[in-house]
Amino acid sequence: MKVYKTNEIRNVVLIGGAKTGKTTLSESMLFEGGLINRRGTVEDKNTTSDYREIELERQNSVLSTVMYVEHKGNKINFIDAPGFDDFIGEVVAALNVCDTALMVVNGQNGVEVGTEINWRHSAKAKTPVVFLVNHLEHENSSFEETLRQLKQQFHGGVVPIQYPVNEGIGFNAIIDVLQQKMLKYPANGGKAEVLDIPDSEKDKAAEMHAALIEAAAENDEALMEKFFEVGTLTEEEMIQGLKLGIMKRGMFPVMCIGGKPNIGVDRLLDFIISYLPAPNEMPGRKNNNGKYLNCNPADPTSLFIFKTSIEEHLGEISYFKVYGGEVTEAMDLVNGSNSSKERIPQLFAVAGKKREKLEKAVAGDIAATIKLKNSRTNTTLNSPKNAGDIIEPIEFPSPRISMALKAKNQSDDEKLGAALTELQKVDPTITVEYSKELKQIIMRGQGELHLNIAKWQLENIEKIMIEFYAPRIPYRETITKSAKAMYRHKKQSGGSGQFGEVHMLIQPYSDDMTPQKEFPIRGTEEHQLSWGGKLVFNNCIVGGSIDARFMPAILKGIMEKMEEGPLTGSYARDIVVNVYDGKMHPVDSNELAFKLAGRNAFKDAFKNAGPKILEPIYDVEVIVPADRMGDIMTDLQGRRAVIMGMDSEGNYQKIKAKVPLAEMNRYSTALSSLTSGSGSYSLKFAEYSQVPGDVQTALLKAYEEQEKEEE
Repeated sequence: MKVYKTNEIRNVVLIGGAKTGKTTLSESMLFEGGLINRRGTVEDKNTTSDYREIELERQNSVLSTVMYVEHKGNKINFIDAPGFDDFIGEVVAALNVCDTALMVVNGQNGVEVGTEINWRHSAKAKTPVVFLVNHLEHENSSFEETLRQLKQQFHGGVVPIQYPVNEGIGFNAIIDVLQQKMLKYPANGGKAEVLDIPDSEKDKAAEMHAALIEAAAENDEALMEKFFEVGTLTEEEMIQGLKLGIMKRGMFPVMCIGGKPNIGVDRLLDFIISYLPAPNEMPGRKNNNGKYLNCNPADPTSLFIFKTSIEEHLGEISYFKVYGGEVTEAMDLVNGSNSSKERIPQLFAVAGKKREKLEKAVAGDIAATIKLKNSRTNTTLNSPKNAGDIIEPIEFPSPRISMALKAKNQSDDEKLGAALTELQKVDPTITVEYSKELKQIIMRGQGELHLNIAKWQLENIEKIMIEFYAPRIPYRETITKSAKAMYRHKKQSGGSGQFGEVHMLIQPYSDDMTPQKEFPIRGTEEHQLSWGGKLVFNNCIVGGSIDARFMPAILKGIMEKMEEGPLTGSYARDIVVNVYDGKMHPVDSNELAFKLAGRNAFKDAFKNAGPKILEPIYDVEVIVPADRMGDIMTDLQGRRAVIMGMDSEGNYQKIKAKVPLAEMNRYSTALSSLTSGSGSYSLKFAEYSQVPGDVQTALLKAYEEQEKEEE
């Protein structure tokens, strides 16, 4: 393949909701670019983009696919991103390395929740957007209604540069407002016949062209002055103004596409080359030294890995964008995070499973390599000159759902651990950990579909049968009043025995609490607990009733019981312990005896100190169509939610609430059912709060029954 210069490269990502036709459009782009000689279909399971087994089975994209076409002496790298919100991490990664997003909108449905979700992520990444209204060959499509919704939802800057002449059955002609021509397509799509605009459309096209010129001029002061003087712009000035507006997210052009009949795709490729920014025209990406990398070939080599995948018969593939210098095969680079050395064994341009060997990749290009040793997604590789540089990492969305899992066959436990590690390499939005507190393996992801896909991969690719079940809730235990207790541990068996007696007063801890004055405090230890909260341990012993050497053992016993709280076995927190008296035996007292005495005295005091169970509360934001608000509010209130406020977001409403985590199990499924798939939500830990009395009673009863079963 030809080595393309930075200004000959364009990087775009196809985003949008599910079923908008991104994968089918990708096929037409590859076909028009000459990379394939026959277009596949999703139904026939032979598209270039959806080639993985799970995607063929489901007939929709699960992972993003990196592809490219060569067009008129330029290279267009493009990424087909999944449409379902459960796989939003793939979208976020692509938006961070592509210079423009092509937002595909279904002309039959208009602006959908998937459109809005992708829009928010594009805004966060500051990625320019071009809207592609697709499916215009269907009888229920409406370009005008979709355009109206786009303008209403995304406000200023949404400007049509094309409109369909005969949308619906038989759609084959587009008025191109930029060119002031009509593009008419043959029955099987492909290359347009460029014709003069029919008389019936001239006035409309001229009016839209004038509006477009004015919109282009608004993006540059010099162009605006020229426009006021002359009343128009030259073609070069139009290109300059449009490109500036797109780059600054001040303009969002709207184009017409028929991905399946291959209508408008040739013009889309031309538009990408002529009007969308090259990598070195966009703002740079910041590194840890405060420098912005502007895809300059003269800079030292620096590349950023934005995606890792594992392919059958090939192993691990790393997809990267070059932000400085150039990359060649057998080049030695340095991992900016851990200083390990990496050699680039092979260099490819990729289009799904198709790989084209590259001589080199210059700044701005997207390419792939294989079998790196210590470098995964979010890793920066540099030349030795800038070895310690780290490009700003991608900030992936936080998990929204958790499930506990285990292998159905215990003999698969070790194999499962390795498979889960590999799974996280491929998908950074999945996290897996063994919770010492919950005594469960917890998998977290973006939604139930997301985790079910992970389960499918483990069972069908790794051949490990697993089961999901509801994770335990990480409750906390604390106290609400002071209480005293004593415990004597005495054991005699043959020779030396065990003896230790501990008297203690415990109090609830708070930052503004008044210290107890009943006993003198000789020494204080404050422990910030790893699970949150604090333990304050006061030595109030006077007269040597307990030797100082036994105090650490008492503290250890207390800490052990705090790790397995007296009420439900959950972590205890925010407690002050005052050890004020006790007894020793000159022969039988030892550390074990005082550890057990301290543990049991704490347990007894805790149960008399107004013990309370705390539950994790999460801030939840739910975005739903306005007409579904009542159902969602009713459902949230049934989940013990406290509604904190509501905001409007275009045609949607955002509900802010605080909800106990215990009530959020499988919420994604419930929300999808209540909104017919049009709702979305996010959640973030907020605080711990006391559970209601009836909930605490139920938890205590459940724990008692569990302990009986384990006896």
